[in-house]
Amino acid sequence: MRTLRVLLVVVALVMVTRASGAAMAKTYQVTGPVLEVTNDTIVVQKGKDKWEIARDAATKVNGDLKVGAKVTIEYRMTATSVEAKSVDAKGKTK
Repeated sequence: MRTLRVLLVVVALVMVTRASGAAMAKTYQVTGPVLEVTNDTIVVQKGKDKWEIARDAATKVNGDLKVGAKVTIEYRMTATSVEAKSVDAKGKTK
């Protein structure tokens, strides 16, 4: 009986983990040399573009993150605000 309870708890945890993971935004990557590092951002050169990626205390860093280091940053895009405009019957924004 105890084994059955443990099994049910494990199955429930797996289901909850999968459900919460399905709601997360897609993961992207950018790779290049670091141009600047602060407590809040990492700036990476990708081709001719400079990518500024936000970071916080929860950001996991493996290795020595410093200017000049080649890094691969994994990130997600998340909306911070949305402003919707109403549209008339002809499809034009009011």
